[in-house]
Amino acid sequence: MRIFTAGLSTESNTYSPMPTGFDDFEIVRASDLSPVDPDFGMFDLFGMWRNNALARGDDFILSLAAFAQPSGVTVRSVYETLRDEILLSLKQTGPVDVVLLFLHGAMVAEGYEDCEGDIITRVREIVGPDVTIAVELDLHCHLTELMVAQADIIITFKEYPHIDVNDRAEELFDLAVRAQSGELRPTMAMFDCKMVGIYPTSEPALRRFVDHMSEVEQEDGVLSVSFGHGFPAGDVTEAGCKMLVVTDNDLPLAEELAEKLGQEIYDLRHEIGFKTVPMAEALSRALASDRSPVVVADQADNAGGGAPGDATFALRWLLENKAQNVAMAIFYDPEVVRLAKSAGEGAKLKVSLGGKLGPTSGDPVDLDVAVLAVKDDYSHRFPQGEGKPVFLSVGDVVALRAEGIDLIVSSKRGQCFSPCIFEDLGIDPTTKQLLIPKSMQHFYGAFAPIASEVIYMASFGAMQMDVTQISYEHMTTADKFPWKEACHE
Repeated sequence: MRIFTAGLSTESNTYSPMPTGFDDFEIVRASDLSPVDPDFGMFDLFGMWRNNALARGDDFILSLAAFAQPSGVTVRSVYETLRDEILLSLKQTGPVDVVLLFLHGAMVAEGYEDCEGDIITRVREIVGPDVTIAVELDLHCHLTELMVAQADIIITFKEYPHIDVNDRAEELFDLAVRAQSGELRPTMAMFDCKMVGIYPTSEPALRRFVDHMSEVEQEDGVLSVSFGHGFPAGDVTEAGCKMLVVTDNDLPLAEELAEKLGQEIYDLRHEIGFKTVPMAEALSRALASDRSPVVVADQADNAGGGAPGDATFALRWLLENKAQNVAMAIFYDPEVVRLAKSAGEGAKLKVSLGGKLGPTSGDPVDLDVAVLAVKDDYSHRFPQGEGKPVFLSVGDVVALRAEGIDLIVSSKRGQCFSPCIFEDLGIDPTTKQLLIPKSMQHFYGAFAPIASEVIYMASFGAMQMDVTQISYEHMTTADKFPWKEACHE
């Protein structure tokens, strides 16, 4: 078989003030890679697809793999240029048997509410009806009717934090080649759960449901089950939670299971959301604890959801309350990084940290700091369960100490995935009373093992945890939880 692969992925916070441009994308093309032992970097799943294809004796073709940190709506010309490069390379490749796409599912560009549906449709127009198009999406996707109509197979991550990216890619590859060989005939059905929210799979109720999804996949005729959580910070027409089932040529079974599982998740609606604590209460509780370290997630300033990453509300509270033995990561402030790098390790200087990117960032905080450590071109490790971790660049990073608080500051936006970022800059996180990762949930897998307690903090910032406070213009809320308790009436 000839297997064509490509990726174009970003999560668009339609309320973010920061547009997503060319410079925000990390891009890998086939021409960038060694033909003998290619290093795909953060796009490791493409390496797995390549190895699987070559092991089978297939031809493997990579167009490009592009990823941008979640931010605002993508600039139209940027989206169209990257999309058209993929489409042109597909045309130039000639006939293919399988197309594997790694997309996000919540990418919005100027003039394009459903970028993924647009890409899949244009790929279908090129390859025709007999080529298998298989797509992997982030579970924070806006599953749309167009995506389902144009693709043969769609699989989303099951886990949040996303520790199963490569596992789902492996599953997608297997189903795609089996489908193209005629061994099975994927048939998809989607059910709208009429819910909007953010749901961590580490919590018991949803953990049990995710395990149940995997059990259902073992039943006769069932190929895959995906729960698309949706992305509340993306205001698009088809936003919200969706259940997607793929069967082997059995549409009635797919429809029945999608509705059954969708109703089951709706029945859990009061149990599976984040249990957040107001900022002052969360920080006071952590500092008063007789166990350490306590981990308090600054969810509202999560760069992984499109927030700026430079909000100072929690830092200001800590300083005003003379908190000690605290470490926070990752602040986004390129100017502070530049100053600290210029001064060098061991230097003492005055900086004005954060609060630069709008009202949801708060005001800058003036600090006297000591430069503890500097790392150039740092790649932050995102653990993937027992598998190979993903590394994401956050640019140059510095560790600063100010009044008993250690601060990790980066020159590129990125959320905090792991306490390794403290360790890599000479800070032992296990000795701290309080650790504050700027992250919604991806921090959990690596921080939970060292935490005496994990607290989800409802601070101020660009990521609104109460979805009823978000002003939606495109998505209808009248028929959805939490705006309406009863649905499917």
